[in-house]
Amino acid sequence: GIIVRDETPMEKEIARLHRVDFEFSDIFYFCRKGFEAIVEDEVTQRFSSEELVSWNLLTRTNVNFHYISLRLTIVWVIGVIVRYCFLLPLRFTLAAIGIVSMIVGTTMVGQLPNGSMKNYLSEVVHLTCSRILVRALSGTIHYHNKENKPQKGGICVANHTSPIDAIILTNDGCYAMVGQVHGGLMGVIQRATVKACPHVWFERSEMKDRHLVTKRLREHVADKSKLPILIFPEGTCINNTSVMMFKKGSFEIGGTIYPVAIKYDPRFGDAFWNSSKYNIVSYLLRIMTSWAIVCNVWYLPPMVRKESEDAVQFANRVKSAIARQGGLTELPWDGGLKRAKVKDTFKEEQQKNYSKMLVRNGSIG
Repeated sequence: GIIVRDETPMEKEIARLHRVDFEFSDIFYFCRKGFEAIVEDEVTQRFSSEELVSWNLLTRTNVNFHYISLRLTIVWVIGVIVRYCFLLPLRFTLAAIGIVSMIVGTTMVGQLPNGSMKNYLSEVVHLTCSRILVRALSGTIHYHNKENKPQKGGICVANHTSPIDAIILTNDGCYAMVGQVHGGLMGVIQRATVKACPHVWFERSEMKDRHLVTKRLREHVADKSKLPILIFPEGTCINNTSVMMFKKGSFEIGGTIYPVAIKYDPRFGDAFWNSSKYNIVSYLLRIMTSWAIVCNVWYLPPMVRKESEDAVQFANRVKSAIARQGGLTELPWDGGLKRAKVKDTFKEEQQKNYSKMLVRNGSIG
């Protein structure tokens, strides 16, 4: 990092300055913490593209192109021509084939009566179309520990870097997706796929009703013949360096949790979607004009909630396992801070801690 942070708790840090009474020197602690947040905020930097130590002519994530030599410039220009004039048209064609096949295939399968044949054909369509879409991204995916793959009636949870995370996972197995109903092309795909597969789509008003969401997911998990649910508990995309707070809702449903760690190789292409900066069209254009999407996927051993754990503790345990396996930094912050300001309650908590410390030391009262 730019600065070296002192992780000493507030009580010990201020105790070094004085022992009992309030002193003006206490403000230095809070000023330093404020400067640290301004210079290198550990939250907001997780929502910008991961930067490489050196530029290798393959990645697109360098901040600015710096002229080094005529030879490297020529190589870079040739690379641009290859990516935009050859790879992009080919990938666009494959993506169109995959999307049309998904819509037509699932619509046809959806006309069949419920049964084992319909389930089998639905899985074939989903797998085939997902693999076509992965080819459209020049995806090279390495799956590890396949013996731990999510099973029917379970819940698959994974860290979230990009909208293509779902395609990366369905390239190796079928899942029931959970999400909000959309319009446009995405809405057409949702309406087609739900006819063939028991995906769980919610209206915007329903998504705000946490109890309704939990009820529908519990009903899905209770049916052991249904595909495992795929959920990204962070709720937003993080830049492939960290895992942020898992929302507890996914861990209140019950059933077996199948953790999955996804780690992209940034040397070949930046998979992170900064939704605050790029819309989905711009993002997909950047992805499809990268050299390749290379990533590793680890299936972790299934986990169940202990009797002594609440949903938050269970979520943190699963998050820690994913972070360790993926080599990601574990952060306690809510990914919702990407678009929202810090809650006043967080500020008040620091004020309360400081006040309690003064009371214990006898400075007040």
